[in-house]
Amino acid sequence: MVYADYHVHSDYSDDSWYLMETVVQDAIQLGLEEICFTDHVDYGIKPDWQPDEIFKVGGNREVKNVHYALYFAELEKLTKKYANRIKIKTGLEFGIQMATIPQFEKLYHAHAFDFILLSVHQVDNQEFWTGEFQKGHTQAESYQRYYEEMYQLVSSYKNYSVLAHMDLIRRYLDKEVDLFADYQDKIAQILKVVIADQKGIEINTSSERYGINGLTPSIEILKLYRALGGTIITIGSDSHEPKHLGYHVKEAKKILKNLGYTHFCTFEQMKPIFHEL
Repeated sequence: MVYADYHVHSDYSDDSWYLMETVVQDAIQLGLEEICFTDHVDYGIKPDWQPDEIFKVGGNREVKNVHYALYFAELEKLTKKYANRIKIKTGLEFGIQMATIPQFEKLYHAHAFDFILLSVHQVDNQEFWTGEFQKGHTQAESYQRYYEEMYQLVSSYKNYSVLAHMDLIRRYLDKEVDLFADYQDKIAQILKVVIADQKGIEINTSSERYGINGLTPSIEILKLYRALGGTIITIGSDSHEPKHLGYHVKEAKKILKNLGYTHFCTFEQMKPIFHEL
């Protein structure tokens, strides 16, 4: 059974200072056989690095997207250097909004990828983590707008692999309460599009460290995805620092198996590879 972590952040994300080669070395120490780097790109709220700007490795504090030239060059170097010890896959986490789709299309076609996470981190350039998106809205209104944006995105944008942390909005609202039942119809609409497009979802193991009561996505979403015929699913720690790398990945496999899943996926050149649980 392949031990893989498919949601890994490094120093190239503006919210992590975990050096890429250190991630690789730590992954080898943990016994991980495969990792995929999925550093953050969030057009609309973050600019790209410009040629005259200096990226301070291990000390960057600029709120910007991935420094593409350095990122892809280091990935290529490390993939070759550690080829006999671990598989390293090339990915990014696309924090997409409807208005930023053209920028992501351009980025996608500019590089070769193994894997892309489609994430909804903000709507109308309003961040969830700062509370700006939720301000002035009821919890129900926030949920509704969040899932509406997600449905529009998966209906419009197709160059991705899996839909990341599908009910992420729970992290920033009531962590104790799962409102799945209230939005089941909308969630089912989203999942039907994902499945029809031969895309997948991820189980994100960060829920415990964020104090969420349950999984991300919830058990109910995982059940619904399978009931609708979904089979493509990845497992990722959403790690930003050493203690998170590989966190609860093995436990997530057991949960998926108990829910009736028979396989999980890794990716190569944007194609899923199925592994028995």
